[in-house]
Amino acid sequence: MKIEEVIEGIVPADRSAMEEAWTHWDSLCKPLRGFGKLEELVVQLAGIRRRVDPEIKKRAVVIMGSDNGVVAEGVSQTGSEVTAQVLENMGDKISSVCVMARLLNADVIPINIGMNKDGKHPAIRNRAVRYGTGNIAREPAMSRQECLKAIEEGSHIVGELNQEGYDLIITGEMGIGNTTTSSACASVILGKDPREVTGRGAGLSSEGLDRKVSVIRRAIQVNRPDPKDALDVMAKVGGLDIAGMTGCFLGAAYHQLPVLIDGFVSEVSAYFAAQLCPVSKEYMYATHCSAEPASEMILRALELEPLLYAGMHLGEGTGAAAFLPLMDQALNVYYGLPVFEAGKVEAYEHLK
Repeated sequence: MKIEEVIEGIVPADRSAMEEAWTHWDSLCKPLRGFGKLEELVVQLAGIRRRVDPEIKKRAVVIMGSDNGVVAEGVSQTGSEVTAQVLENMGDKISSVCVMARLLNADVIPINIGMNKDGKHPAIRNRAVRYGTGNIAREPAMSRQECLKAIEEGSHIVGELNQEGYDLIITGEMGIGNTTTSSACASVILGKDPREVTGRGAGLSSEGLDRKVSVIRRAIQVNRPDPKDALDVMAKVGGLDIAGMTGCFLGAAYHQLPVLIDGFVSEVSAYFAAQLCPVSKEYMYATHCSAEPASEMILRALELEPLLYAGMHLGEGTGAAAFLPLMDQALNVYYGLPVFEAGKVEAYEHLK
């Protein structure tokens, strides 16, 4: 399905189901709205799933793996070969997010959306649009058509997972150099100097950070992306993982599935999805604010508020994975707490 068709098929969350969910919360034996944002999580979920009794039993952590040509400029502590190795480790269920997923009843789905080579592990779904991107310091990351193809692949993958029975999507990524591409995108879409939006990624020295900022400045000068055109920015200074996750957000909204935003790279993708289809934001959950400088800026631009501020900056969907138990506890209380009458407590009232 073309991404234009996906966008046209995205409808708002069901307001009547959300009202029913609020009514149920207010009938439970506790102070009204006492669980704060945890109650909001469930109400949003009811609207997304269009039922007052939503569930998230089968969860997928979708990892978009891709390589970035800008690594040649020395913007990362490690080489591009690490991308493929970590995806292989995910196939063997030994990466960071895989360890976390064991406690979450979640499956990690590694996707090769644009690594420099095909993944070997049978668990890796090879959907490479191209083998790595161009070096954004010298040329566009990809063509506009390749960017669209990556977005469509991301949407298709969510469609497949929906058919496989998954009812919640966590977005994650693996791609050496992708905090450079994400910072370049953030600089353009936020209208900020690269110095303001660029962090140390997986661990750069101060000298390395200066070089990274310089590379991003050069990339923007060389490519001149249009901040009002999401596709232009992604294609010129972004990456295939960013485009693929953008498709995941749009696909989740189309299939009426909740989708969890992870850290900085995922947030940039969510922003692009919201630019392409503002209604898609109703299906997103902001999970945490990463330690990258632009993370909070992007979330503010999205008008979404995260629940966790844990200083995380690992990627792989780990921040979203850390958030998921909060959703589980919210649903646990929503279904497990008795109503006022059963709890032999006089009902609270909303006071003006």
